Amino acid sequence: MKTLVIITHPNFEQSVVNKRWTEELQGLADVTVHNLHAAYPTEEIDVEREHQLMLEHDRIVLQFPFYWYSSPPLLKKWQDHVLTYGWAIGSEGNKLHGKELMFAVSTGAPKENYHAEGSNKYTVEELLRPLEATGNLIGTLVLPPFIQYGMMGISEEELEISAREYAKAVLA
Repeated sequence: MKTLVIITHPNFEQSVVNKRWTEELQGLADVTVHNLHAAYPTEEIDVEREHQLMLEHDRIVLQFPFYWYSSPPLLKKWQDHVLTYGWAIGSEGNKLHGKELMFAVSTGAPKENYHAEGSNKYTVEELLRPLEATGNLIGTLVLPPFIQYGMMGISEEELEISAREYAKAVLA
């Protein structure tokens, strides 16, 4: 199975978790790592290139830090420009049907903040529902998300475990 990991992190060089996850994936067989901010520093997205990348892979992983309970702005722009009518949606838009879609998310807050009684009032899974609905609309099989909570206080040991577990999830 060929996997495309699309990374969206506006401050990737200062990242702890997303940068380490990416390092863990580099060089893995059948895994293509595609950093949107590096590929499109001016945010001018090459739609044909993005379409081709997705067509060449069986699984698509969207990797990003949680920004205001959602994805960073460039990922939303990518969705708007790439998941087009007639290609990804609509009666003729079936190019992604049957592919797998997974979300890999890092949060600054700990897991205990993400539940009905926590400070954020919702689980990360609940907050990911719009992306999951998009996955359903474009005909993909949405896989369980990979979530790393509490990256603000993550230890080196926890970071290494997270990176190994993430690589396993990407390859599963």
